[in-house]
Amino acid sequence: MQRQEFLQQLWLDYIHLHPELGALRVWPIDAPPEYLALLTLNHGRYAASSLLPTLQHFGYRPMERYAMADRGLLATLLAAPDDGAWLVLGELQLNTLPRSASDSLKALVATAHPDDSRGQNLLCRGRPWPMPDWQTFQQLETAHPLAAWLAVMGPRMHHAGFDSERLGHELGELDQALRQTGLIGSSDRHHGVFPISPLLNYRFYPTCSRRLAFAAGDEHRIALGGLALVQKCLPSHHERAAELLLPQHTRCEIA
Repeated sequence: MQRQEFLQQLWLDYIHLHPELGALRVWPIDAPPEYLALLTLNHGRYAASSLLPTLQHFGYRPMERYAMADRGLLATLLAAPDDGAWLVLGELQLNTLPRSASDSLKALVATAHPDDSRGQNLLCRGRPWPMPDWQTFQQLETAHPLAAWLAVMGPRMHHAGFDSERLGHELGELDQALRQTGLIGSSDRHHGVFPISPLLNYRFYPTCSRRLAFAAGDEHRIALGGLALVQKCLPSHHERAAELLLPQHTRCEIA
């Protein structure tokens, strides 16, 4: 697999889950995202340590590592080899979950077929293990919303972030345009997957919840992800917005 094929599969999987985003015409359809937020967990072949060599093979270069103890997350920021989207790979740390929730998620991951636990497309092939039952989902959601999300989604892209400056508009203009399509954003920079740096203006737009069939056949509506807009507070910054995305105090050394 080559980098462009990987990105195409990521994007097709993303818009399949969020058809309303695939139909957006607020900006040109070929406008590149500023960053792609990917989520995984520190277990087996899905651990970041196992996924990073593949991403580096695709030309991505690890730039910074971030530790968010209050969220049970480690994140690695990877620069694209060109002007394309950077990657933010977030890894849920299972040892931060209650023991019962951690065991439930590990047991679910263990049911994945061995053939679905290898290859270069682990982040864009969908959930590799069977759907959990609703009770397990609720247990995991109580423990950590991202644990529940990973249980039903598997390691994959959570959302794409766009830089309004690169789109040629002010964030406020794009926010109004998205509101007209029915997408209502939140400016709470502490509410999403990652805490967002005060160096950026930020909006997150959750997509409509979707009805999913759980293991026992019962159906429930859950939120699957969304879309983000960012804009540098100081245009004089020469860095990419993706470089300023996560708070400086969460940075740690890359081993």
